[in-house]
Amino acid sequence: MTFRSVIVTFFACLFSHLVARPAAPEHPEAVLRKATRKAPLNGWIQVHLEGTPAEIGYQHGNLLSKEIAELQKIVALELEHDTKKDWEFFRKAAEDVLWPKVETEYREELQGIVTGLQSRGVKLDVWDVVALNAFLELGPYYVPYWEKKQPEGEHQKHVSVPERCSAFIATGDYTKDGKIVMAHNAWTGYLDGQRWNIAFDIVPEKGNRIFMDGLPGVIHSGDDFGINSAGMMITETTISQFTGFDPEGIPEFVRARKAMQYANTIDEFAQIMSEGNNGGYANNWLVGDNKTGEIASLELGLKNVTLRRTTDGYFVGSNFPVNEKLAEEETTFNMKDKSISANARRVRWEQLMAEWKGKIDVKAGQRFLADSVDSFTGKTEPNERTLCGRIDLSPRGVVSWVPPFGLAGAVQNKVADGAMASQMTFTGAIGPQCGVPFRAARHLAQHPENGWARPYLKDMPARPWTTLQGERKGR
Repeated sequence: MTFRSVIVTFFACLFSHLVARPAAPEHPEAVLRKATRKAPLNGWIQVHLEGTPAEIGYQHGNLLSKEIAELQKIVALELEHDTKKDWEFFRKAAEDVLWPKVETEYREELQGIVTGLQSRGVKLDVWDVVALNAFLELGPYYVPYWEKKQPEGEHQKHVSVPERCSAFIATGDYTKDGKIVMAHNAWTGYLDGQRWNIAFDIVPEKGNRIFMDGLPGVIHSGDDFGINSAGMMITETTISQFTGFDPEGIPEFVRARKAMQYANTIDEFAQIMSEGNNGGYANNWLVGDNKTGEIASLELGLKNVTLRRTTDGYFVGSNFPVNEKLAEEETTFNMKDKSISANARRVRWEQLMAEWKGKIDVKAGQRFLADSVDSFTGKTEPNERTLCGRIDLSPRGVVSWVPPFGLAGAVQNKVADGAMASQMTFTGAIGPQCGVPFRAARHLAQHPENGWARPYLKDMPARPWTTLQGERKGR
């Protein structure tokens, strides 16, 4: 290394640490007047954020301070349980691995969240907030990468990338009005999933207005479901049993937020998501352009990227890899075993798309997300093989969800069509939509091994479908 490169590296690191010290806005009252938080509606907390990146962050941290503080404790608990790494490990990864790849706009927003939290007496710093934003890519992606570099004998056995979510997007002859319909339910651990109830309406200084679901303290949707004012409709399902991580790449949470904010076309969305891809939180993205009626599937592996598109058809997701080359090179997924969740749900999606061709609308999408037909057995019995996602009701030990078996499932559901997207709105339902409600006490009695989750685990009843829309202010 030359003397010049040493100096450049030194000042780059120094600047990185200096900009991690946020300052409060000069007029916080004026900043907060541009934001709103509505009273909870059937479990949803609707928040409007507007302004510069720092202002949006400050509003976010201030209005959701209590929820952010609780979620940070929950995520730290889950990560330590699943990876045997303490929170400081993830804070260090946030500082050393992720932060240098976060562009200025999102650094300012993340720092703004910290100042907003501090204004309400919550003592989290920027590394806590960055780690919280990246928890989906740090646990099952970064940790295995990090451990491969450690001396032999110090490796831990971790859960493989779990199955997260069921989704579809359809257009043309498959939908009732010929326009796009998009639906998604979020499969995750019940601890963090019970807090996945924020409806964010964000009007940034630059880029498009965003309406998306999300977690408190997190600048991207995360599960993901959102629409923007350019007519882009965006969701995804995780590629399960995926392996791969590039520490030199851009964090997934940054690319996902940037794509939601700045993409005006399918091509722009694919470019933003693919450029600097770090392999973290590898997904099959289902995307629609409401301006043209075109939809696409962007299967984004670290080594293999596949973009498919159509103006007359559908794409479905249930955590299966689409590209066989990706499946072979980047996953341990068995594409032939119809008894596993991802494959059984794929079969059910294909059945529903054929049965409902020409009739798919918002109501149909809601019905699909509550579907409890197990395509492998042919029976109606909610479990991990059904689109409604009742892992806690499964009689089997589901390998990709161990540990903690049973402490996961579909926690919320969303559907939107083209007309709703043009109005920046969607319908959402909190809680399981098939079978009995999730009861924390009953679950812990049946699974005492999950007692570690007791401090934060709560009941999750099925809430009704609710139309959600942001404040009619801003762009």
